[in-house]
Amino acid sequence: MLSRVPTLSLAIAAVLAAQPVAATASTTPSSEQITLADLAQRLQALEQRLSAGNNQSPDSARAEVAELQQRLAVLERKLELQQEDATAKATSAPAVAVNDKGLSVRSADGNYEIKLRGTVQADHRVFFGDDDIPQNDTFLFRRIRPTLEGSLGPLIGFRLTPEFAGDSATIVDAYVDVKFDPRYTLRVGKLKGPVGLERLQSASAISFIERGFATELAPNRDIGAQLQGELAKGRVNYAIGIFNGAPDGRDAPTSDADDNFEFAGRVFFEPWKNDANALSGLGFGLSASTGDKSGLGNNFLPRYRSPGQSVFFNYRSTVAADGEHTRISPHFYYYRNAFGLLGEYIRSEQDVWVSGNAATHTSLTHSAWNLTGSWVLTGEDAGYRGVVKPARSFLAGGEGWGAFELVARYGELDIDDDAFPIYANADSAASRSRAWGIGLNWYLTSNLKLVFNHTRATFDGGAPLGADREDEKTFFSRVQVAF
Repeated sequence: MLSRVPTLSLAIAAVLAAQPVAATASTTPSSEQITLADLAQRLQALEQRLSAGNNQSPDSARAEVAELQQRLAVLERKLELQQEDATAKATSAPAVAVNDKGLSVRSADGNYEIKLRGTVQADHRVFFGDDDIPQNDTFLFRRIRPTLEGSLGPLIGFRLTPEFAGDSATIVDAYVDVKFDPRYTLRVGKLKGPVGLERLQSASAISFIERGFATELAPNRDIGAQLQGELAKGRVNYAIGIFNGAPDGRDAPTSDADDNFEFAGRVFFEPWKNDANALSGLGFGLSASTGDKSGLGNNFLPRYRSPGQSVFFNYRSTVAADGEHTRISPHFYYYRNAFGLLGEYIRSEQDVWVSGNAATHTSLTHSAWNLTGSWVLTGEDAGYRGVVKPARSFLAGGEGWGAFELVARYGELDIDDDAFPIYANADSAASRSRAWGIGLNWYLTSNLKLVFNHTRATFDGGAPLGADREDEKTFFSRVQVAF
């Protein structure tokens, strides 16, 4: 009998240790806590009587111990149920995270997730020596883009990005992913097509404030369906799709304006992506598009812009697209430690005519290329996504200064000579532009980036009497907050 009492005492003590002692935090203890305390007191009294050899009969002591054991078993089971319930609630509760990547809410099983992201870019633009073609020095919001993205089960992903910069709100991205497998995912909606390398780069990660000349010949957002995926453990990426068709450098209209579709595709290789050698940061690929366009105006024909976003080439108002439009774009990047290099070439060939004059039907071919180099002065890794996170973020009064990156770019955009004088006015449209630029990117934190660019562009033609358009000289700066 005496050997069983210490055992019971230890069991009750264990339950008491596991049970929250709320009596010290509340003036109204629970009934279970009162019962446990009462059991402890009765057990102590029982031990005293047994050790003192009192007159309590063995049968009476045995009955009291049995009662205590029964009540203890009931309380132990209640405690187990409480623990099971707490575990169930913990495993079913959504996980909420707020960090430098934004806000995310994920279901306990990981199948459902909603993320809130955002990018705000505030620019200051200054033009020098703009006597012939004055440009306004100005402050402006280049982008104000909140993004809602996530997954609805293992099969469905989505992304919705409005644009609030400018005079009116628009939708930049709005698509749904049907994720059959990492090797093949169907994306449907408004999205960036597969043509162009810098075009596919996030606006928060590009090296310069504005993209280079090659992007002027690539389509921007388009509406359609695209099959995409990764093969060979991520060493090969592909995308192929059908779209309404967008002119060079612009978004597609909200609906198909000419009852013609455009087909586009891209394949990109990173053969040494998962290897620890000097070629692990090399990627190269080819993209192309083809389709018919037929019509007048901005929905069908492009206008090409300088690094300062000034239009230096556009077609005459009577010129229309009338037939096939094809693009081809080889491109590459190479990132190794603090060094980065990105280059691309694109050729755009389009059938045009002076509306109503069949004799003027022809095909014009324009081309562009640019090469961008970068060097991270503070030693962080360069990459297609920029410096993801400084090794030592800037802190006022602290020792960290963030990351600094020097960038340089040279590029050229060449207009088909046959565009003049029938399809474009040589007194206002230049036939070629060459541009170079240098810049400094200061990543204070993973969310805050300051950008400073100086660019200079020269032009062939584009002024009255066959003269060259005056050089464009700019100094642009940007404050970017992204998460």
